[in-house]
Amino acid sequence: MCGYLETRPPEGKERLTGADASHAWVSVFCGEAAGWVDADPTNNLLPGERPITVAWGRDFSDVSPLRGVTLGAGGQRLSVAVDVMPEGE
Repeated sequence: MCGYLETRPPEGKERLTGADASHAWVSVFCGEAAGWVDADPTNNLLPGERPITVAWGRDFSDVSPLRGVTLGAGGQRLSVAVDVMPEGE
């Protein structure tokens, strides 16, 4: 899965890796009793409510937020910043 993580960590916790950019995590089917379980191996945790899913796919190439071809000469630079916070704050 691909999406974004809530930027602001809970009180006393560090910011998660990938909190200020797009981020990917996995979802594994663990049988009928457990169903689909998300896991974030980058941050060594179960994501819970913090991720905002933008796309699902078999692997990251299916859900990459940046894809395409650039034609032309000269230097190019892309700068992106993302802040995800609960609504109303």
